[in-house]
Amino acid sequence: MAANANVLDGVKVVELATWTFVPACGAALADWGATVVKVEHPVTGDPQRGLMMSGMVGDGNQSSVNFTMETPNRGKRSIGLDVTSAEGREVLLRLVAEADVFTTSLLPASRRKLGVDVEDLRAVNPRLIYARGHGQGARGPDAGLGGYDTTSFWARSGMANYYAPADGVGYPPFHSPAVGDLTSGQTLAGGIAAALYRRERTGEASVVDVSLLSTGMWVMSPGIVASRLFDIDDLPLPEHDRMMNPLTNFHRTRDGRYLTLVMLEGDKYWQPVCEAIGRPELVDDPRFSTFAARAEHRGECIAILDSVFAERTLDEWTKVLDGVAVWGPVRTAREVHDDPQAEANGYLPEVEAGDGSSFRLVATPVQYDETPPALERSPEHGEQTEAILLELGYDWPEIIALKETGTVL
Repeated sequence: MAANANVLDGVKVVELATWTFVPACGAALADWGATVVKVEHPVTGDPQRGLMMSGMVGDGNQSSVNFTMETPNRGKRSIGLDVTSAEGREVLLRLVAEADVFTTSLLPASRRKLGVDVEDLRAVNPRLIYARGHGQGARGPDAGLGGYDTTSFWARSGMANYYAPADGVGYPPFHSPAVGDLTSGQTLAGGIAAALYRRERTGEASVVDVSLLSTGMWVMSPGIVASRLFDIDDLPLPEHDRMMNPLTNFHRTRDGRYLTLVMLEGDKYWQPVCEAIGRPELVDDPRFSTFAARAEHRGECIAILDSVFAERTLDEWTKVLDGVAVWGPVRTAREVHDDPQAEANGYLPEVEAGDGSSFRLVATPVQYDETPPALERSPEHGEQTEAILLELGYDWPEIIALKETGTVL
């Protein structure tokens, strides 16, 4: 690994958060070289640990890897700590006193009750960057309410309605697992990185806020902005047989797979595409010879393209389209493991599990100096408790006393 790949080397992060959103932020910071200490209840731990396999068991598909835990918690250290007790809060404050960043997903009422709000922690560390992950934001009538990415990112931002059936029959689709959490976590990590830069330049420590709702609205921003300008509920969801530009669409291949074309400059690509797919006569067909003509006759044009792409398999079309068109195969999640681009860029690094076996995790999307991050597995519940306490200056009699009271794991 290049010496300067770990850009956050030396940065210490204390994480008091559960589930995926804010822990995903910690995973990104760990990928970039920060030391992240995950604070978990000594008995229950992060409830994410209880989502083993997310139902993916049976039919010979069992695995010892809890992928729902590994994705947002790789590369961290875990301390089992009861922060509701006076002794546990003292340990937390000693951790925070040496930290650069504190991240939390606790609701405002819980932060106040536990004494871990901004002013509480800044009292022991004025330079602390304090980062909060919210459902709906730090202000407003719903600031005190929690949220999951399905409620705050997917539904409330307008995204679910955008993909809902236009005829009112059926229901909005669900999103892929943790899509809002992972997107928001990466956003929070970027905000923290900027806050660290500001502190280095000015000495001022920031409070960083990201909500699932704000990230969802950012993703939906073209439609949200347009809805007010044109007094509409939503931008129309594109329909396959009504695409204004027939060279931007999905098509089914002979083997039941899909590919997508995205050629926004239709006139530039129309001739080379027609020639590549073996239909040169379409180039000068007056129904399709210009962008405007293809738009007017889009139903006919799309039907012809559908029939052409149905004649060959996805592998056959790969050989035809590469270098000619802006296109992409529609991959399954399993096939992404074999994507040569993912392999060449280190997007799916191997991680060694606790039992010595290995599995793959998706790296965070940012790379420095063209160097993929070297990932480590997520910690077991409280795996580094004793080591962390020793580093904080506790001796063994004190650690044993904390264990006997249930303060630490």
